[in-house]
Amino acid sequence: MRKYLLSLAAIGALVSAGPAHAACGDITLALFSWQSAEANAYVDQFILNNGYGCDATTVAGDTVPTVTSMIEKGQPDIAPSVAVSLLSDFYDKGLAEGRVSRIGTGISDGSVSGWYIPKYVADAHPDIKTVEDAIKHPELFPSPEDPSKGGVIQGPQGWGDTVVTAQLFKALGADKKGFVLVPSGSAAALDGTIAKAYEGKKGFIAAYWAPTSLLVKYPMVRLEAAHDEAEWVRCTTKQDCPDPKPNYWKTAEEITLASGKFLKRDDVAPAKDYFAKRSWSQAEVGKVMLWMTENQANGEDGAKWFIQNMPEVWTKWVPADVAEKVKAAAK
Repeated sequence: MRKYLLSLAAIGALVSAGPAHAACGDITLALFSWQSAEANAYVDQFILNNGYGCDATTVAGDTVPTVTSMIEKGQPDIAPSVAVSLLSDFYDKGLAEGRVSRIGTGISDGSVSGWYIPKYVADAHPDIKTVEDAIKHPELFPSPEDPSKGGVIQGPQGWGDTVVTAQLFKALGADKKGFVLVPSGSAAALDGTIAKAYEGKKGFIAAYWAPTSLLVKYPMVRLEAAHDEAEWVRCTTKQDCPDPKPNYWKTAEEITLASGKFLKRDDVAPAKDYFAKRSWSQAEVGKVMLWMTENQANGEDGAKWFIQNMPEVWTKWVPADVAEKVKAAAK
C-alpha cells in the first residue's frame, strides 16, 4: 500500500484548512459481485474519496474468502455489507480474537435468502408453499441441462448461500427425489439462467435473496422452511459437514465489518465515523439496483446516480461540508 510523506508545509495546510476533517489514509473495501454489494462498496468509495480525502480502493472478493482473509491477513480493511449469519464458527473465533469487528450497519432491515419459485408457478400450484412441497414435484422444475430431472439453480462457489443450498439439498435427499444441483459460474450467469427460464415461462427453483432488482423484474415467491440456529452453527454453513439436517435461512442482519488492523489505526478516524453512521434500507438500495438493471449500469454508475438522485438518504451520514464536496464531485 502506498505511503505518503507530507512536508511540514503540507501538514500546516491541512491543519489550517477551515473546518476540515482529519486526514484520511488508505482504505481497502471488499467488492462482492452482486448488485447491492457493488453499489454499497462504490458509494462508500465515492464518499470517502471525495468527501474526506481518503484513498479508498476496492478489492474483488466473495463472502467466505473475503472474511477469511480479513481474519487471517487483516485485508481488506472493510467489508461494507456482510450477512455474518451465513458464516460458521471461523467468524465467531475471529470476532472473539479481535481480528474482525462490526463497525456499522449495511442494510438496516437486513437481507433474506431462500429457494424461490416463479410467481406464475406458485399461483398455478397454491399447494406448493414449502421447500419439501416443491421437491415432491421435479416435473414442475426441470433442470435447464437435463429436463428429465428437477433442478435447483445455485450461485457461484465462494458464496455463503451456495454452501447452505448444497447442505439443504443433501439433507433433503433431493437427488433421490429426482433433482440435481445446477451450478452458476458467476452472479451474471445465475441471473441469466433465471431470466431465460422466467421469460420462457418455465418452472424452476433458484437459490436467491432480497433485496435484488431481479425480484422486482421477475416476481418470485420464497419457499418456506424452518430455521434451527444450533444446526445452522453445527453443520448448515459448513461445506465439509457430512450429516446436515434440513435447515433454512432466517432474515440476515447485514453489518459492516472491519479488520482488527483497521480499527487499531489512528489515521482513519473520519472513515470510522462515517461507517458508524452509514446504512440504508432494502427499499433504498432496491431503487439503485433497479436503475442499474434498467440502464445496464455497473456499481460505479449506480453509486453516482444514488449520490445525485437520493441526497435525502446519504446526507444524513456525513457533515454538511463533506456533503457539499461529495455533491460537487458528482456533478
